[in-house]
Amino acid sequence: MGNIRAGIIGAGYIATWHADAIRQTPGVDLAAVCDVSRGAAEGLAAGRGAEVFTDVAEMLASGKVDAVHILTPPHLHKALAVQCLEAGVHVLVEKPVATSAAEVAEMRAAAEEAGKLFAAGHNFLGVPAYERLKAMMLAGELGRINSAEITWAFPLAPLRSGPYGLWLLRETKNLLLELGPHLFAFAQDLFGEIEVQHLTLGKPVQLPAAGQRPQAWRVVARAGDVDITFNLQIVESFDDRSVVLRGSGGMARLDYAADALTVSRENASDLVVNPFRRQMADAGQHLREGFVNLGRQVKSLNRKSPYGLSFLGTFAAFYDGVRTGRLDARFDGASAEAVMRAIDDALALVGDGWDDPVHRPTRTPEPTALVIGGTGFIGRALTRKLVEQGRDVRVLSRGSHGPFADIADHVEVMSVSLRDAEGLRRAMEGIEVVYDLAKSLDKTWEDCLQNDVAVTERIAQAALDAGVQRFVYTGTIASYDMSDPSVMITESTGFAEDMTDRNLYARSKAECEKRLMVMHRDKGLPVVIARPGIVVGHGGPLQHWGIGRWHGASAVRIWGNGHNILPFVLIDDVAEALVTMATHENAVGQSFNLVGAPMLTARDYFDAIHRRLGARIRVAPGNLTVFWAADAVKSLLKKHALRRHGVIRPSLKDWKSRAHLSPFDNAQARQVLGWQPETDRDAFLRAAVDEAGLIGF
Repeated sequence: MGNIRAGIIGAGYIATWHADAIRQTPGVDLAAVCDVSRGAAEGLAAGRGAEVFTDVAEMLASGKVDAVHILTPPHLHKALAVQCLEAGVHVLVEKPVATSAAEVAEMRAAAEEAGKLFAAGHNFLGVPAYERLKAMMLAGELGRINSAEITWAFPLAPLRSGPYGLWLLRETKNLLLELGPHLFAFAQDLFGEIEVQHLTLGKPVQLPAAGQRPQAWRVVARAGDVDITFNLQIVESFDDRSVVLRGSGGMARLDYAADALTVSRENASDLVVNPFRRQMADAGQHLREGFVNLGRQVKSLNRKSPYGLSFLGTFAAFYDGVRTGRLDARFDGASAEAVMRAIDDALALVGDGWDDPVHRPTRTPEPTALVIGGTGFIGRALTRKLVEQGRDVRVLSRGSHGPFADIADHVEVMSVSLRDAEGLRRAMEGIEVVYDLAKSLDKTWEDCLQNDVAVTERIAQAALDAGVQRFVYTGTIASYDMSDPSVMITESTGFAEDMTDRNLYARSKAECEKRLMVMHRDKGLPVVIARPGIVVGHGGPLQHWGIGRWHGASAVRIWGNGHNILPFVLIDDVAEALVTMATHENAVGQSFNLVGAPMLTARDYFDAIHRRLGARIRVAPGNLTVFWAADAVKSLLKKHALRRHGVIRPSLKDWKSRAHLSPFDNAQARQVLGWQPETDRDAFLRAAVDEAGLIGF
């Protein structure tokens, strides 16, 4: 038998993990990628030798695949799985496998009818440490298990800063459907059928126009003689993703996010030595697990992270099943249905009052403003500010949902690919002002030119063709060389002529600005460029990477020593400036650095969070020369050991620029636009900290 040909349906974020794990799975080739967005499919397929499709039926008819991974939004899983199974293809479905146990039962029936495998992507069951835990339990090394606590305590960033149009945020139940399978799959595999007894919800957070969502879920259940507690905490929390088993012979704790297993047992020493031996045994196990993971990471050059290993273990079981015809029970349809049945039972206890009723528009919007990227942090605030100013707004989004149900009379959400020139022109019909807030985070300069620069030019050309009166583009202050504290940055400072030694985001945004100004000069594009600073306020994230490198929600290594003033600016002030740019007669052809009054260092900001919210974040200085040197080593390894072409190595000046060492002068925005950003320190901190929802409760 030759290599198994795998296909991926859905080229979103998780697809990269699947593609990389498929590449590392012996005897399996990634043969096809299918997504309704050709650009997304091409981006995933590039460099992997996979054929691109935009239609599932076409991919199946091509005969190119023996098995598929279904990675679309969950409400599409059942129909796609049945379609693929009936076409004679084995199927692995990302969790949640479906939106109900009834749907899973239909998928199982289709698999049995077709004689093909149907597997659940409960990936954390594939981490090596879990397999050790299960073997230990079955061997009786923990004695008779009496209780278990299975926890997912990990921040869910979209709750704080969007995008709010994601499937998992559309309804309260989707949170448990999305994250619950990780927890319930452990219990079902270890103990069998789960009987849900009680559900408690807490820590509500208000989403824009969608009602409240519980950020704390506690499910009390039982499986046979084992009492089980499922804890789901998605506020800004210390990362604790664990399975704790207590038995008559010991207690085991699996950190499944770190692939680490430790076991505590009694010893026969006397009362004086006994506690010492227990603690030393625990310390030794932690040391061993740490060295094992370190060695694995170094040897694989980070390709075998614990999360990556979870996919490797899952795919090894799935493709072994494809070859032998027998699928590991951890991932089979019966287990998937049992997991979903328990989640159904828990959801039946949720009760009312969480989801807002659907708002029915009383009029059809007549948009005069188009916001591309309108579901992001700045885009949401801008859209609402435009509506406040009396405009109807059209928001371009990949999906058809947006966080604007309460203002649906004035906001139209339209799904258009930014690669579709004709679709963009249609979207601009009747539009007076276009806001381009789109961005693309790429790994090579060639990808930047295709996915960011070319897309920006295409949008601008569509605006010219549609005769819009104003085109507002958001660049970034990151394009400046901010490495010299003695240089005051204004709009006349300019970017470096040669930016090949800058990080790709800064370089790409600068190139976009350059080409837009050429279009202004040569074609009359009525462009205005805005460069927001470090934007904070309601809807923004706690873990802002413009300030430092974060390690969970409780520790950050700031760029530099943290004693220089940072270019903070409030989200409401940015939105106000963007609205003004749409109509101000002197704005066309100019750029504006949207930074607030100088008042806070990075340390001041974190001190304010501690003082005003009671949340102390561990702050460590980051030596920028060390960052640069470490990045240089990583770049060499990527280039020569992993054979990755186009690897960029930013300069030391680029790394120093991340600390925003150079001060800013916002005089041009104040004088030309009449912009008045907040200057009162206490008022600024109320908006940036007290009312920002940084911790989630």
